[in-house]
Amino acid sequence: MIAIGGNALLKRGEPLSAENQARNMAMSAIGLAQICKGHEVAIVHGNGPQVGLLALQSSAYKETDVYPLDVLGAESQGMVGYVIAQAMQAALAQREIASLVTRTIVDRHDPRFDRPTKPIGPVYTSAEADALALTGDWHFAADGDSMRRVVASPEPIEIVELAAIERLVAAGVLTICVGGGGIPVIRQKLEDQLTSLTGIEAVIDKDLGAALLAIRLAADRLIILTDVDGVFTDWGGPDQHLLSAATVTELHGLAFAPGSMAPKVEAACRFATATGNRVAIGNLQAAAAVMAGTAGTQISAAPPAP
Repeated sequence: MIAIGGNALLKRGEPLSAENQARNMAMSAIGLAQICKGHEVAIVHGNGPQVGLLALQSSAYKETDVYPLDVLGAESQGMVGYVIAQAMQAALAQREIASLVTRTIVDRHDPRFDRPTKPIGPVYTSAEADALALTGDWHFAADGDSMRRVVASPEPIEIVELAAIERLVAAGVLTICVGGGGIPVIRQKLEDQLTSLTGIEAVIDKDLGAALLAIRLAADRLIILTDVDGVFTDWGGPDQHLLSAATVTELHGLAFAPGSMAPKVEAACRFATATGNRVAIGNLQAAAAVMAGTAGTQISAAPPAP
């Protein structure tokens, strides 16, 4: 199971263009191809920058209401899935590749709906964020030295297309799925004890979605690839230090940035605890080394026996 961050396809401060995404993904595809060969693989991708861009484009069109985040999430799955599929097909010409629009069930009463934490869209200065906050119902949070819009990010509960993903992966298809953690949907009760699925305004964290999928698929490894070199203590501070290896217990004793490294660490801990298998977090540009254990942060459920 490989999880690719949306920020890894669009570097911070870089224009959110199709050309930049395609170029960045093409640069990463060679390393990704190395770790895909000989393995059954599912790729989950983030969509924070992309879904934020689509929201901005939607709000610029005044002839109709702004598209809700669940619809924009579906659009971003198609866009980013296409970019990944194109790059991976060039690197793995003989491999079957499929990009699957995927829904994820959440709880409409999840308290995370009242505490927006998921960054989407481009970065802004503090002045720009203040001005935008006054013009609409947008919330902002710090992202390094800049500000980004944040939205609700509920807990993923169930992946609707799980059975289809299982069949594709088992057949050897390189499967791109659960993009952006999945399109958030809730169960609605109908008559005769039937239920339907309805979209809801949110953006699920892709790392938690990836962990859920990896656990359900009984994956051997979870590899989380992003735009930083791994898990750091005192990130951005004078004592910043890369953790080359850590256990779940050690990580639970540390604090990380919400909406950024915190969900990656939480996803890693959930998978390692549930399966006993290892997780790696590292830079997308060093994918093969992260997989080999010579780069990034290698996370285990418990320290090796003496």
